[in-house]
Amino acid sequence: MTKTVDYFFSIGSPWSHLGFDTFVDLAARSGTRIRPYLTTVIEENGGIFSRNRPDIRRAYGARDLQRWARARGKPLLLDNRPALSDPTPASLIVIAALLDGQDWIALTSALQHAFWAEAKDIGNPHVREAIASASGFDGLVLGRRESDEDVRAKWSADRSHAAASGVFGFPSYRYDGELYWGQDNLPFLERHLAGERP
Repeated sequence: MTKTVDYFFSIGSPWSHLGFDTFVDLAARSGTRIRPYLTTVIEENGGIFSRNRPDIRRAYGARDLQRWARARGKPLLLDNRPALSDPTPASLIVIAALLDGQDWIALTSALQHAFWAEAKDIGNPHVREAIASASGFDGLVLGRRESDEDVRAKWSADRSHAAASGVFGFPSYRYDGELYWGQDNLPFLERHLAGERP
């Protein structure tokens, strides 16, 4: 039987960006299907947006991000970023690709890299359409799909499912009834997928 991991993430989460390739590689090596859910921080479950954290915790988080970026070998631009619009709508173009049977993993990777390594304004629909087109998708078609009912319905349902699953922050992985929060928990998920229950 194929193993399936519910994957809860946000395009606007730097931790989702840092752990994405490692998780995708783990899924491929272990013959695991990824079932993606895109959403935002679930505050009613205890999630806290970075902007709402005390300065000391935010400063520590930034240092920890840089450490993990080096460990993962992924570029991460945190300093001197221009003012950017909300990256949340980028989730909709990924959902559109997913629902249309296209390579949502490649599109997610491209959008995350653009936002976190190049500080591109993926909250701007023209920017994300251009990124999609440069990555081999029909960006204009996917961009138009963002407002379609099925895309909006999945966006809403993803948040409801995340809240009901006990998710509060990103990335989170749910397998066999067990929830793992944070890309630093991937080693525990890997052991679970190999048959070692926590």
